[in-house]
Amino acid sequence: MIRRPPRSTPLYSSAASDVYKRQEKIQTLWDEDSKLDVDNLHTESTKIPSLHAKYYKIYNNILLLKKMEENKLKVLNKEKWQYYTGKANPQVYIDKPFDHKVLRQDVDKYLESDEDLIKGKTKIDYYQVMLSYLDSILKNINNRTYQIKNAIEWQQFIRGYSD
Repeated sequence: MIRRPPRSTPLYSSAASDVYKRQEKIQTLWDEDSKLDVDNLHTESTKIPSLHAKYYKIYNNILLLKKMEENKLKVLNKEKWQYYTGKANPQVYIDKPFDHKVLRQDVDKYLESDEDLIKGKTKIDYYQVMLSYLDSILKNINNRTYQIKNAIEWQQFIRGYSD
């Protein structure tokens, strides 16, 4: 009997580059938004809520994308497990033959080295990196009030003002 692996989702081939492009876009946005205009600190202070909302919305979207990919990976993992254990639909083996008899103890090795599963895990890892980056941006935005306060105090100190 000739066996083939189950169909893989076409998302993973270009998906990693899409995730990388998203990461670059977020970094470019933050490069622009992170700059404080020291001459207009009063307007910088009023931007804080909108900046927080902007990046929190991005954070939530990325989190949802990550959850969707985790669910897709679970389904793909099940399909691959069925394929490697010989329990998949016979049509799968006609489409993509697999000539090996895999021992139960070796199935994990096949799953760990499966290219489709590796691509899926890599995409989830990219999303996690993006979430960590966005989390640090949100923390920075939350601390922005203190940064503006310190900038104002520094300007007062330089100009010789005191309370």
